[in-house]
Amino acid sequence: MKYMLLIYSNPTTWQTMSEEERNGLMGEAEALMQELTESGEWVGGAALADPSHSRTVRVRDHVPATTDGPFAEAKEHLAGYCVIDCESIDRATEIAARWPDARLVAMEVRPIMDDAGLEM
Repeated sequence: MKYMLLIYSNPTTWQTMSEEERNGLMGEAEALMQELTESGEWVGGAALADPSHSRTVRVRDHVPATTDGPFAEAKEHLAGYCVIDCESIDRATEIAARWPDARLVAMEVRPIMDDAGLEM
């Protein structure tokens, strides 16, 4: 089963860290990606551009409203994602808990619908 691990971030958290701390967290993430690649569980992932370059679109009564940024009602934003292919949501949750960002803000684990549009 494939799962998307959504990585949330708060820029303030990263700004308060030293370069050494940031590099350490990035090293942890790279090591985890290597481990998952070797186990065959890594499918892919990417970091997202800074939120200042994004827009949110909401359509109400057929009228689109566009605002700058990804923000809903929080200071956190979606910062990136990973796609993994593993045996269960428990394993996906275990992997998400090991991702460094889970200690800083949050990771969301969500099953990916299959080609037929069916979940699980």
